[in-house]
Amino acid sequence: MPLGQRVGDKSDSRYCGVETAFSDDVPETLRDNLGNGFDFVLMPLTDPKYRPSQTEEDLNGPCVPPFAGSDLVLCPAQWNSHVVGKVSSWIDLDSDDEVLRMDSETVLKQEIAWAAHLSLQACLLPTPQGCSCANYARCVNQILQGLNNMQLWLRIPLVSPEIEDSENTPDSSDTFLIDQHGVYVTMNKMSLNNFFGTLFQWLVQMGIRKKKSDSVCRKRQNNDSWEWWNTFRLLCEHHSQLSIALDILSSLPSANSVGRWSGEPVRAAIVHTNAFLTNARGYPCLSKRHQKLVTTCFKYSIQIVISGAPLHHVSGRSVESPEENNNHAIFDDGQIPKTHLKPYLDYIGYLYQRLEPLSEQERFELGYRDFLQAPLQPLMDNLEAQTYETFEKDTVKYAQYKKAVHAALLDRVPEEKASTTITVLMVVGAGRGPLVRASLQAAEESGRKLRVYAVEKNPNAVVTLHSLIKLEGWEGIVTVVSSDMRQWVAPEKADILVSELLGSFGDNELSPECLDGAQRFLKEDGISIPSSYTSFIEPITASRLYNDVKSHKDIAHFETAYVVKLHSIARLAPPQPVFTFTHPNFSPKRDNRRYKKLLFELPADTGSALVHGFAGYFDATLYKDIHLGIEPSTATPNMFSWFAIFFPLRKPIYLPAGSVLDVHFWRCIGATKVWYEWSVTSPSVSPIHNCGGRSYWVGL
Repeated sequence: MPLGQRVGDKSDSRYCGVETAFSDDVPETLRDNLGNGFDFVLMPLTDPKYRPSQTEEDLNGPCVPPFAGSDLVLCPAQWNSHVVGKVSSWIDLDSDDEVLRMDSETVLKQEIAWAAHLSLQACLLPTPQGCSCANYARCVNQILQGLNNMQLWLRIPLVSPEIEDSENTPDSSDTFLIDQHGVYVTMNKMSLNNFFGTLFQWLVQMGIRKKKSDSVCRKRQNNDSWEWWNTFRLLCEHHSQLSIALDILSSLPSANSVGRWSGEPVRAAIVHTNAFLTNARGYPCLSKRHQKLVTTCFKYSIQIVISGAPLHHVSGRSVESPEENNNHAIFDDGQIPKTHLKPYLDYIGYLYQRLEPLSEQERFELGYRDFLQAPLQPLMDNLEAQTYETFEKDTVKYAQYKKAVHAALLDRVPEEKASTTITVLMVVGAGRGPLVRASLQAAEESGRKLRVYAVEKNPNAVVTLHSLIKLEGWEGIVTVVSSDMRQWVAPEKADILVSELLGSFGDNELSPECLDGAQRFLKEDGISIPSSYTSFIEPITASRLYNDVKSHKDIAHFETAYVVKLHSIARLAPPQPVFTFTHPNFSPKRDNRRYKKLLFELPADTGSALVHGFAGYFDATLYKDIHLGIEPSTATPNMFSWFAIFFPLRKPIYLPAGSVLDVHFWRCIGATKVWYEWSVTSPSVSPIHNCGGRSYWVGL
């Protein structure tokens, strides 16, 4: 049964599985584990002793593999919902032993074919032998070409066995001491490693020490289990049905290293019992870092699987939380569990139940997560009523605009002139009137008088504006103008110019071109709201987004910028500013073309990574210190009018540990359109994307 109930959460992370040994009695195995609260079992499909080369054929043909029971022992729904297959772990398709290699290939194909016959949702593949996995990947890729909807989970350790073995794992009492002071120990190790790494580079540059041999570099690469996954998925051409099951043991790498996996297709996290500590009452619990990792898995819809022998022999009727004085009971059936792994399941359930409920904004955004959308073409197309309605629900955005107009009115009109001075305010791109309403509310609260012009080119929205004015009684205050702001001849000049023409990348919906055209009817000392805005980009790992773009099988989709609610991504370096625009801009040589070169450096403890593209954001100053934006470090809370923008790369860029990413971005302008071009020149060179605006542009 699910780990718990959480408002709005319908993801797979609610379900927890258990890894079991091979059993001839599948129904009994399933009954025991489901009866103790697990939702599915991860079980071998074939007797681990089976070797095709040691089996003689009979007169009726090849010997039938010793599968774990017939497909008839469970109904199709049970196989599909409660069983994940596990390919024999002994197979080694890259072995120098030809017999073992051939046996491995035969068994791999037999077991996946059997899993597909059973209609299993997923099948677990054994861990590759480091980066030397070409034949293994070839066979898997061949299988993937003809596979149905079943997912293949490649088992990858979060920490490579060499590093895991080299760490002196303390006993339980020591672990609590490390958990209490572990941050300092980890940071000291990292600082020491970084120091010696920098010292070594300096010695190489000075000629005092020779550069490390390729074999040493390959050894370091082979010790990073992410490299194993990256090699395997590149050989399999980023196949969308190939995903990851992470093995989580007692040791964890740095937070930045763990963060890389957020952008990878991780479907399961196999948490071993040796990763658990013991609390004061003798129950299993996890360190703070392990707790954070499991909680992150929940947020990314990653299913937890418990694996290993029970190391906590618990009796009693409830499992306590890791805090000594917490008396919260997870279950109270009064019975000692049949399976000794139930205390571990209950602890995972405790962590799930401790999650905060999804906020209203998160529930709204659920359906948009990692869903690619074409950006708006505001000058070419007229928005529909449903689009207007969605934007108008963003009360946070209009509250910020109201604050900006309020502050501008107070600065514009002194208190002694408030009753006699009428401020001319023009809303350009008025839509159905939310900015008009916010401006009038600001005038009322500030005690200032307004004369408002609502300029809108969409004739359908103009109908709504006229109705709104009659409904609210604004006839003597608001004048509706049905015109493109760039062509309108204003009867007077404005004191304040208000607009909401910003796109996800700031200028990508042509705010600079529109406001440059409209500022001719702004007084020389007039105020523009917004007064400036800056775009930002950051490199990301986004396997799911890349595969979605790749599925179109053409270059054009790789040269298109998409609006997307980013979720399953890894942010590899902090965002950097790209283009900035300021309004009003009275310069006689206005030019909205831009070019920017950016250098991104990953944190030293991240390791290598794969860059699938760039996430774009904006931050806007409305007036003085009043701002709104979606750049992660300064994002306006609870605002949903804008999602990020995604610029994909035709071929992902491999970024070795310690290397620098050299990125180039252009904003180009033609007679009828504006477009972006982007490229990478280091550590490897990519083509210039969207050259001449051939695939993606915004029409003027």
